[in-house]
Amino acid sequence: MRIGKKFLRLLNRFRYLIVFIIGVALITVLGENSLLQRYRYKQQIVALEDEIERQDARYQKDSIRLSELERSPEAIIKIARERYFMKASDEDIFVFSDEIAQQQEEAHAATK
Repeated sequence: MRIGKKFLRLLNRFRYLIVFIIGVALITVLGENSLLQRYRYKQQIVALEDEIERQDARYQKDSIRLSELERSPEAIIKIARERYFMKASDEDIFVFSDEIAQQQEEAHAATK
C-alpha cells in the first residue's frame, strides 16, 4: 500500500510534466505532423523534384526538336525514314536486325 500511495503522490505532484511529456511524445510519433510523416513527405518532395528536372530536360529537348522540324523539311523526311521506314518512290529499304544476325551466327556455329 505504501508504494501505491507514494506512486499516486508522485503522479499528482508531476502531473503537468507527465501530461506534457506524453503529449509531446504523441505529437512526434502519431498524427499528420509526426516526424515519420515529415520524413516521408520530404522523400516524396525530393522524388517529385527529380521528376520535375527530368521533365524539364525532356521539354527542352523536345522544344529544340520541334523548332528544328518547323524550320527544316529535311528533318521531317529524316524522321519519316528512320522511324516509319518511309521511302521515296525510287528507293528500296533494307531493315537489318541484330536478332536475325545473331540467330544466323548461332546457326552457323552449330553447323561447325
